[in-house]
Amino acid sequence: MVSLSKKLIKTLRRPAILIPQFYEPKAPALDLQEPFIPVSKLQETKLLEAQLVSILDSCISLTEIKRVHAHIIRKGLDQCSFLLTKLVRVLCKLNTPIDTYARLIFSQVYCPNPFLYTAIIRGYSVQGPLEKAVFLYGQMRRDDILPVSFTFTALLKACTGVLNVDLGRQIHGQSLKIGGFVQDLFVGNTLIDMYVKCGCLDFARRVFDELPTRDVISFTALIVAYAKSGDMVAASELFDRLPVKDMVAWTAMVTGFAQNAQPKEALEYFEKMQNSGVNTDEVTLSSVISACAQLGAIKYANWVRDFAEKSGFGLTDNVLVGSALIDMYSKCGSVEDAFKVFESMKDRNVFSYSSMIGGFAMHGCAREAIELFEKMMKVEVKPNKVTFVGVLAACSHAGLVEQGQHFFGMMENGCGIKPSVDHYTCMIDLLGRAGRLEEALELIQTMPIEPNGSIWGALLGACRIHRNPKVAEIAAKQLFQLEPDGIGNYVLLSHIYASAGRWEDVSRVRKLIRAKRLIKTPSLSMVEDENGGLHNFYSDDTIHPESKLIKQTLQDLLKRLKVHGYQPILSSAPYDVSDEEKERILLTHSEKLALAYSLLTTSANCVIRITKNLRICEDCHSVMSRASQLTSREIVVRDNLRFHHFRKGICSCGDFW
Repeated sequence: MVSLSKKLIKTLRRPAILIPQFYEPKAPALDLQEPFIPVSKLQETKLLEAQLVSILDSCISLTEIKRVHAHIIRKGLDQCSFLLTKLVRVLCKLNTPIDTYARLIFSQVYCPNPFLYTAIIRGYSVQGPLEKAVFLYGQMRRDDILPVSFTFTALLKACTGVLNVDLGRQIHGQSLKIGGFVQDLFVGNTLIDMYVKCGCLDFARRVFDELPTRDVISFTALIVAYAKSGDMVAASELFDRLPVKDMVAWTAMVTGFAQNAQPKEALEYFEKMQNSGVNTDEVTLSSVISACAQLGAIKYANWVRDFAEKSGFGLTDNVLVGSALIDMYSKCGSVEDAFKVFESMKDRNVFSYSSMIGGFAMHGCAREAIELFEKMMKVEVKPNKVTFVGVLAACSHAGLVEQGQHFFGMMENGCGIKPSVDHYTCMIDLLGRAGRLEEALELIQTMPIEPNGSIWGALLGACRIHRNPKVAEIAAKQLFQLEPDGIGNYVLLSHIYASAGRWEDVSRVRKLIRAKRLIKTPSLSMVEDENGGLHNFYSDDTIHPESKLIKQTLQDLLKRLKVHGYQPILSSAPYDVSDEEKERILLTHSEKLALAYSLLTTSANCVIRITKNLRICEDCHSVMSRASQLTSREIVVRDNLRFHHFRKGICSCGDFW
């Protein structure tokens, strides 16, 4: 038997003209003679419909669709909603405007079924405007045509696209009024997605709880939403209830923990993911790398790099993973390893360059950052906003005011990038650190965008360095309005007053802190031992089992340092107490305790790596620098702003931080 579809395809290659009014064409009928087979007329029609649907699936142009449509008309199937629904869907797939061809087809069908209505509604939902989709739905209901589940999913997806939750709730109400559709899994999942993306997480959870059946999509949509909102407890509860956990669900948990500053939990879930035999993709791996970067431990950094290479994510070929590793090694204190990864990459894009420039800036390697930026420009990789944040930060940490101003001017004039708040923050920080406080204040007052807390915070931080209470009061006044509960701003102003000996003002600020019931963030320092273990120390720590021995080791170290010229910088203890008491307070700083523990427990060739949640004080900076020379140890301290590498009594920041 000759194949009917082959004959159709052969015939449809002949030129054909679609007549808009769709009257019967005068062209002779197609020669579709077949050997006699005793089948009913209904069976013959169904067979022809199936063949035409198959041919429509293979159409790749409007011309081909018109030829099939012409044949549909010639065979008297121009009222067949089944075929015309398929025709409209193929037109939408080819992005043909709904208002032209598809709507004309629809208008000439006497009794369109709900699937044809839905095809046109979906077309408007995708192409817009949404109002026409809603109007057509209203016409459908006026014609007493009951919608199908796909009608509601099309409308709800359109509401999601424009974030119109009010209209979405009306469509939700329609599905409840007609009955049964909210019990449909596809409609339920689309409702969850709409409410999540429109920021109505409580509504999404109610829909989820009322669904009679749920799948991995239902669970994952809510897990991701809870993770983004920072509620990892709710995300974990849902994840535990999920019967079958796929890669998307596992990745949502790993990413959620990493993005919510819970790196240990992120690594724990990743380990469980591996034990479950679920594959890893580059998105999951990037989140794991981010978690390792937050921990700041070289042990985890080397482990995740080995895992990436063994899993087939070659650093030389995968730009996403390579860029993430550059950022990770930089944040773990090894800019040398970060640069090795960068150099090993065959292909480098703006993200890999930006990660490396940011890494150099973080470690005070201003010259290397600027050289890499210039190389980037030579190889015609166009910088983006993040690239300029990195190079401006490098200039700021090294006090390169003129070069920083040059790059800032290059942004808009040479690269067409309009400076954002982050770039202005870098410039304020650059001018402020260099002691040009009045110039920094003038820039804030004349900048074309509204200054935020980070800009005024950069100016206030510079006032602390240069002990300028006058400008500090201006910055603090703005910060108290923008960030009324920002305890750090009050503490910083208090320290500035203390350094100027204005103890009455110190007392006033501290009373203000108490009145607002603000709680100061406790100083925490974390140190990595030789086996990759992490140990936490708080100021005046007495919890550690070896606290007495640690304090004795620290006292012995300070005695030796004093013999070699160290004098405590008492202004780092901003309290109106005796010098003896100030010296005792300085002795309890968390980074000093972490240093003493490392000297006590690690071998002489081991690099001491300390991570602190706050800015390192001037006295601790002096102790670290002198200790690196006295003990012949390399000490790396990461505070909340940057890295300090202490070698042979010299810091990488050049005492400019």
